[in-house]
Amino acid sequence: MNNYTTKQLPRKRHKTLAVLLVALFIAGAASVFVVRRAYNENLQPISSSEKSQLINVPTGATTHEIATILENSGIIRESWAFEWFVRSQGLRESLKAGTYSLKPSQHVADIVAVLTHGKEATNLVTIFPAKRLDEIRDDLINQGFSASEVDTALDPNSHINHPALVDKPKDAGLEGYLYPESFAKIPTTLASDIVRASLDQMNDYLTPEVRAGFVRQGLTVHQGVTLASIVEQEVGSADPQKDTEDKKKVAQVFLLRIKNNMPLESDATAGYGAILVGDEPSPGYSSPYNTYQNRGLTPGPISNVGQNSLIAVAFPAQTNFLYFVSGDNGVNYFSHTLDAHEKLVREHCSACR
Repeated sequence: MNNYTTKQLPRKRHKTLAVLLVALFIAGAASVFVVRRAYNENLQPISSSEKSQLINVPTGATTHEIATILENSGIIRESWAFEWFVRSQGLRESLKAGTYSLKPSQHVADIVAVLTHGKEATNLVTIFPAKRLDEIRDDLINQGFSASEVDTALDPNSHINHPALVDKPKDAGLEGYLYPESFAKIPTTLASDIVRASLDQMNDYLTPEVRAGFVRQGLTVHQGVTLASIVEQEVGSADPQKDTEDKKKVAQVFLLRIKNNMPLESDATAGYGAILVGDEPSPGYSSPYNTYQNRGLTPGPISNVGQNSLIAVAFPAQTNFLYFVSGDNGVNYFSHTLDAHEKLVREHCSACR
């Protein structure tokens, strides 16, 4: 009896194990089938719409970020399927930044082909950096839009409730809020499409982290954009790393001067105010934008801004400079005292003397 029982138990266990393995295999195969089917379905066009959309892929964007942009824009079904396709094809390093004209009727493979070959829209409308709103208006007109169409597009009432503008005072215009970028233009593109795309970009860079950074500096979001526009005008370097470093230092200078109740004494703000009143830029003219006369920030931005300037104000350098001067050689010189500053001016800025 004992011998018989001992011999039969392993057979029962083997049979149970075999059944379990078969069940697991079937379940696994079924799961793979379901996932594969979902994957293939999500590679298909999201719709039959032939309406083109302008999609901007920022420099340095990851595959995940690009996939999210495409999904949120209604160009693809699911971001994960796009990422899987790109990874399976070994194309993660081949996606290129740029502005593209894409349609919901395109297969993911076709969209990836456009992005990896850099087939940017050839007819581009550019909003240039460090530009005032009146300059942007002229540029849009020069790029083919009618004056009346541009004026309507630049009316803030045309963009009520846009997320980039939620912190903008109601009586303020779009000065400072049009992000500098190139956007694709097709025959049906309106000036309002370009302005909206620019505002979308601005909202992308006004991240929760940047907004929180403004608050930590004692600024509202609108004040943060305003100070970023001043930094944008005061600093510009062809070297990206130097540009970032100097903008953070200049932001620190202005923030410390505000904290110490010192006037900003920014030539850029004085120049902007002089343009508004139609006067020659000079320390003596009267304008709320003349930061030689008035303490604190200007009433609003003085130009549009790039990402570096926004980040500089939200996360300024950990220094305690009170002065800076841009030298004739394009180098910015920083100092702690007025005497040191005046010495640097004499040595490096002939236009300042």
